Amino acid sequence: MRFRRHGLTDQPPIVHSESVPANVEGSLPRAALWGDRPWQRQGAALIGFLAVSWVVSLLASLPIRMNAGWYALADKAPWTPPGWIFGSVWLTLYAAMAVAAWLVWRQLHFPRSAAFRLYGGLLLLNLTWPLMFFGLYPMMGAAALWLALLLIGAHAVVATLTVLCFGPISRTAGLLMLPYVSWLVFSASLNVYAAVNN
Repeated sequence: MRFRRHGLTDQPPIVHSESVPANVEGSLPRAALWGDRPWQRQGAALIGFLAVSWVVSLLASLPIRMNAGWYALADKAPWTPPGWIFGSVWLTLYAAMAVAAWLVWRQLHFPRSAAFRLYGGLLLLNLTWPLMFFGLYPMMGAAALWLALLLIGAHAVVATLTVLCFGPISRTAGLLMLPYVSWLVFSASLNVYAAVNN
């Protein structure tokens, strides 16, 4: 045959080994599906994350309520929103944080310990800043406000790291944390003005 001279002979079909992944995507960790955990457990976990978040919110509000007198008379930034907006925004942000943490918890096929350590650090910082800013000002004066500014700066850094840690595990979780970072930056601007002018 003419084709044999050019090496175009019939060859047996190439059989791919089953040990070789069909595609790269198939070899990557897959996101946890709804079926990976029972619905009841997932629902209970979501309620638990929300409960923890709102308990932290309640505890963090105590120093504010107990020491609101001096802040009402303080020199505040012209862009300071009304008091009721603070409460509404924080409740919404705490809920978004809880849902973000829950979404990360659902991803069974990703390492999540570092993400939850950062999240726990955020909750601790949320408890500490109001105590520093509102609670210690009557005793320490402006020094407490400057310390609170350092604390909220660290808070913003940890929140940014949490976004970067949550994002690869759950894109939605990372996006849910972005408003929290933005609000911390805004709150830091209020803190700076208060420290300089009080």
